[in-house]
Amino acid sequence: MYAVIKTGGKQYRVQPGDLLVVEKLDGEAGAEVRFDSVLMMGDDKGSTVGAPTVDGAVVSGVLVETRKGEKVKIFKKIRRQGYRRTRGHRQPESVVRVTALEGLGKSAKWDGQVDLTTKAELDARARGLAPRVEAAPAKGAKAPKAEAAPAAEAAPAKKAPAKKAAAPKAEAKTETKKAAPKKAAAKKADEA
Repeated sequence: MYAVIKTGGKQYRVQPGDLLVVEKLDGEAGAEVRFDSVLMMGDDKGSTVGAPTVDGAVVSGVLVETRKGEKVKIFKKIRRQGYRRTRGHRQPESVVRVTALEGLGKSAKWDGQVDLTTKAELDARARGLAPRVEAAPAKGAKAPKAEAAPAAEAAPAKKAPAKKAAAPKAEAKTETKKAAPKKAAAKKADEA
């Protein structure tokens, strides 16, 4: 089952479980969001178009986060006048997880659990910049012991070989400088 909703002056085709990025909505993370402006509903058997909306149809969701969108650069230039201006803008947007569709005597719900982890935190985890949060064990259950520590102690650390190639080159240069004055002194002695 799917629906076409209107919010923020734009239209979105949604299904239960979809993650939407829409214009900024009021509310905190985890708040329930309802979209009453449902323009169309449909499923495998057919679709119903509203005039202008489908009566009694509602799309429910959970507000995951409110954030700033991608940066848009505004660059102005007048040629041959030395006029250049650069500005930037980040539009505020909200991320919504669609949980249920209701209307026309039918309903569809999403069985998953809504995760309120922000996109910025997921990106930081992917780059290895944020600590990963491990799931806490259930009450009464023992946590598994980590056996990585004995394996690390058993493996000796490898040392990098020292570089000794730079020293002979420096000695070769000093020998050539010393040899040059001797030849010049020998030539002067022959001429005299």
